[in-house]
Amino acid sequence: MSAYDEDRVSELIAALPPAPEAWVRAAQELPLARAGLDEIVARAEADAEFRAALIADLEATLAQEGFEPERPLVEELRRRFADS
Repeated sequence: MSAYDEDRVSELIAALPPAPEAWVRAAQELPLARAGLDEIVARAEADAEFRAALIADLEATLAQEGFEPERPLVEELRRRFADS
């Protein structure tokens, strides 16, 4: 494999087509989604009653607490609480 200098790498990157708009939006939304996920998990770790409610009815509890129960969030929370 040959080594490229910074100028050549810049040229190669500039030649690439722009990222699809959906990818750009998803990348912009990731930090906010991650913060929401971390908030829910931290609260569930600190509050046994909240954790039990999440396990009993995840989507309803999320909606009741003001979180949008979107599929990626629900799937990740189910994965994290699978051992509960």
